[in-house]
Amino acid sequence: MKQYRFTLNIPYHLYQTHYSGTVSTVVVHSDEGLRLQLPAAKFRPFLTQTGVKGRFMLITDHNNKFIRLESL
Repeated sequence: MKQYRFTLNIPYHLYQTHYSGTVSTVVVHSDEGLRLQLPAAKFRPFLTQTGVKGRFMLITDHNNKFIRLESL
């Protein structure tokens, strides 16, 4: 398994475009500088009234297939 850590700060009004399906992906940069593209729907469990904010860890298999996303 591979782990990628990153910080994300998407205000609620901007995430609405992701939630409504207008925008389907979120692009982040890991702490190591890698560009990661994730389906916006993976962040829905972390959506609050202020948006999606905090530190996250993406866990993938050895083929970079999504396993899970965790809030740190």
